[in-house]
Amino acid sequence: MIRFLLLTLCLLSIAQAQLPLELTPGTRIAFIGNSLFDRMRDDGSFEALLHQRFPQHHLIVRNLAWSADEVALRPRPDAFGDLNQHLTEHQADVIFAAFGFNESFKGDKGLAEFETLLKAFLIELKSHRYNGTSAPRIVLVSPTPAEKPHGHLNGQIQSYAKAMQKVAQAENVGFADVSKSAVLLASSPQSPVTINGVHLNAQGYRLFAEDLFRATFDETAPTLNEGLRVAVVEKETKFFQYYRPLNYYYIKGGRAEPYGVVNFPGELEKLKQMVGNRDQLIWDIATGKKLVRQQAVSPAVSALVDDSNTRPLPSITGDRPVNEWLSAADELKAFKIDPRFEVTCFASEEDFPDFVKPIAMRFDAKGRLWVSTSTTYPQILPGQEPEDKILILEDTNQDGKADKCSVWADKLHIPLSFELGHGGVYVSDQPNLTFLKDTDGDGKADHREKLLTGFGTEDSHHSLHDFVWSPEGDLIFRESIFHHSQVETPYGPVRARDSSFFRYTPGTGKLLAFGGYMSTNPWGITFDDWGFHVGSHPVFASAVHALNAPYPDIHVPAGSYIPAYSGTCGQEFLSSSHWPEGLRKKHFMRVRYKPTNEVELHEWVEHDTHFEEKKVGIVFQSTNLSFIPVDIQQGPDGAMYVADWYNPVKGHMQYSLRDTRRDKKSGRIWRITAKGQPLEESPKIAGTSIPDLLGLLKSENYRTRYRAKVELWEKSSAEVLPRVTDVKEPPLHQLLELFWVVSPHLHVQPFPWQVIVQLSEQPVPTARAAAARALRFAPAATLQSELFARLANDKSGLVRMEAAIAASYIGTPMALEAGLDLLKHPMDSYLTYALRTSLDSHTLQPLWKGNTEFMAKHPELVVFLKDSEPKKPAVMAKKKLAEKADPFDAQPGLQIITIKSVPERLLFDVREFTVKAGTPVKLTFENPDVTPHNLLVVQPGAADEVGMAGNEMAKLPDGMAKGFIPDSPKILEKTRMLMQNESQTLRFKAPAAPGRYPYICTFPGHWLVMKGEMVVE
Repeated sequence: MIRFLLLTLCLLSIAQAQLPLELTPGTRIAFIGNSLFDRMRDDGSFEALLHQRFPQHHLIVRNLAWSADEVALRPRPDAFGDLNQHLTEHQADVIFAAFGFNESFKGDKGLAEFETLLKAFLIELKSHRYNGTSAPRIVLVSPTPAEKPHGHLNGQIQSYAKAMQKVAQAENVGFADVSKSAVLLASSPQSPVTINGVHLNAQGYRLFAEDLFRATFDETAPTLNEGLRVAVVEKETKFFQYYRPLNYYYIKGGRAEPYGVVNFPGELEKLKQMVGNRDQLIWDIATGKKLVRQQAVSPAVSALVDDSNTRPLPSITGDRPVNEWLSAADELKAFKIDPRFEVTCFASEEDFPDFVKPIAMRFDAKGRLWVSTSTTYPQILPGQEPEDKILILEDTNQDGKADKCSVWADKLHIPLSFELGHGGVYVSDQPNLTFLKDTDGDGKADHREKLLTGFGTEDSHHSLHDFVWSPEGDLIFRESIFHHSQVETPYGPVRARDSSFFRYTPGTGKLLAFGGYMSTNPWGITFDDWGFHVGSHPVFASAVHALNAPYPDIHVPAGSYIPAYSGTCGQEFLSSSHWPEGLRKKHFMRVRYKPTNEVELHEWVEHDTHFEEKKVGIVFQSTNLSFIPVDIQQGPDGAMYVADWYNPVKGHMQYSLRDTRRDKKSGRIWRITAKGQPLEESPKIAGTSIPDLLGLLKSENYRTRYRAKVELWEKSSAEVLPRVTDVKEPPLHQLLELFWVVSPHLHVQPFPWQVIVQLSEQPVPTARAAAARALRFAPAATLQSELFARLANDKSGLVRMEAAIAASYIGTPMALEAGLDLLKHPMDSYLTYALRTSLDSHTLQPLWKGNTEFMAKHPELVVFLKDSEPKKPAVMAKKKLAEKADPFDAQPGLQIITIKSVPERLLFDVREFTVKAGTPVKLTFENPDVTPHNLLVVQPGAADEVGMAGNEMAKLPDGMAKGFIPDSPKILEKTRMLMQNESQTLRFKAPAAPGRYPYICTFPGHWLVMKGEMVVE
């Protein structure tokens, strides 16, 4: 009898899964899958139609989709939980599942595997009782068709849709095939239904909603209620904040302790209640209980919601000491300035109420300074909307101080960086790359387009930053540790984790991930005159440009091979005529926020295989540690401008994200000039003719050339290319600049091989290196193997390095063979890293890994792979073995403790250990981290006092030389400041008094989180 009942229930479940779908009151619906549904949360049309069709059912709809999700690949943040957990939390009765698009890029070879994985996935879903009583009813949804310029994808899309239909029939689940949608395929260039050929725009989602409704219910959709649709979007916005909040690593991940566990559980509960209130609003509108006009906008709909029934949130004020807040005038007095320079305040919160918390800045072609600001950082509060801005500052009377401030864009979500271009602004708008534009010329952005989404947000100050145009006209940006990004593009999914660079080509919409290895949160990208990438992690960042390893692998850490560190926020070359001749061109300023707060002066020194920085001075250092420089850029007048976040609370993880002492009212821009030096006359760029813009490419001023190229890149191929060919016999560097000008047009123009050959034959190594770098963008079909081989065997290490990296972009057997030619020449750590990461790239690795025939042919590769493993930890281990015997260690009762720093985490791996009072202790501290650390054992209760004293040493020029170890009788034991892969052993008698003795790292700011306790019994 029981078996009969179970069979009956199974058959009922199968019957219910068929289309047309029947819904009952209170049905809970979940959307899962890829960007088709993930982006749908911004539209709301389909869900609105559901509520219109079933107004009395009080449907509950939750969108759990994620950009670029695949049936068997769904990366999530640390401790996020799997799909089954979230479907259980939301008690799904019905599941709409959109898959097939990202899988389709595997082509016919991947079809069989896709069918197998999809079948297994459906079986797993059906095995659960997410609602507690019955298996879910499932509707598979095919990809939508592509349109120009990606219409060629439709063949593979339809093949995968057929596979989905086959599996759906076999597993008795519903299937909605929109891959051949007549209305979507009927689009035209004049009326597109996508933003990029594959992702639907607003009109596309309206049509898709009607198609999906028809396929699901076998009836025509009702006329869309616009007010209801807006209410759905309002609910989706709040649910997104609940389901995918920023700073997840601090909410449930590895840094939830000690602060996140205090405030975030209550915040998530409040958001959940707010979502429920918006469910009620949707039901009220659907049933006519609340009337909303058809032209309703979000603020009007939001005003209909009463959230007074949600839980109140506590005000959190930490008890850890913070730095002193000063007015702009008093802060300036705290600067210790090199007498060669002068520093003045260009803008502050005292001048303009909107100018608060600047993060990034860029000058435009008109000489105006654009600044992104964020009071939302570090985390939006439940019930609030993002209100971050992009401002325009102007110095209309040319007196060196801003006198006009305009709000160009608002409602942004922690815009860590941005860049001007193509008539608008590309901005980090977590978790999106967003494009903004002012289409009506009123000085305010009125067009907003989500170009790409799915970038990691596990740490809101590690999200997309460092926006800069590469010399070739691609947008370069980066994210940092803890993040898991997966971005759906017309060229296939792009995934990265734990830090990566990205290269976005606006002309094609293509996204590449490169330089992916575990690093901290380095900020600031600059390129020198020859296109070499300058950073901090690593310093010579050109060496890390190989494409990423096959996901989820990442490259070996750059810091184990070449100089790399964090604590800085950018650098800028002194290239204008304003600077003294001795500093010009070969020097740059770097802004540093830890351990000291200063603007540094460095020389850029060329070597055979790399460039290195040489610190030659400090432009100014602040004795007020609330000075936090976050960006630097040379202005059109030749002066240097520094953005100052200015905040007494210094650090993301060191204090609660909700600490009320986090400043929300201050912000400054400092202007640095050279004493006695005339300013440079600002060049005319905006509105300048193409020939004159091309003439500016001969300027010695890097920023003049940069802004001229940005202006030229906005022109069409028809406008620019004939003018470029009109330039006769350009000087060498202008020839390179002209190649960079035409680079964004290479997808519609033949590759200029003649120029590359000409550059490759120059006596200047940096020119030949630029030629080798250009091969990354050459069509493989026309690539000249002889040219590539010649560059890979060049006498200059810089050229060979660029050739090795280019091999990962070309990704052919010929490129692999040419890259291995580097092993015929002397290798150092820079060339080793470049070649190793190129070989490990997702393009080259499949050509040799597991290929026994190839490996047998290249025994030198076997040796190189072994020898190129990171060596520094092994070196440290050898040093430990070679340690001389110490009589102290022969004492009876010796307790041996080893503590290590956790790389990139600001943590000790041992948080507590116990010793007996008065016994001998041998404590070895090892630092495998790229960041310097020490270990101090202090008296009970003295951790804050000693830690803050270490912070204060950041004001001293010799603070680092003293290891940030304050002169305090409360320090019982201490190591020196250890660099990466150094160790030191402390030998001491445990205190006679029982108690809990803290040990901390006093590198400024670290003591707040990098701590533990020695328990004496």
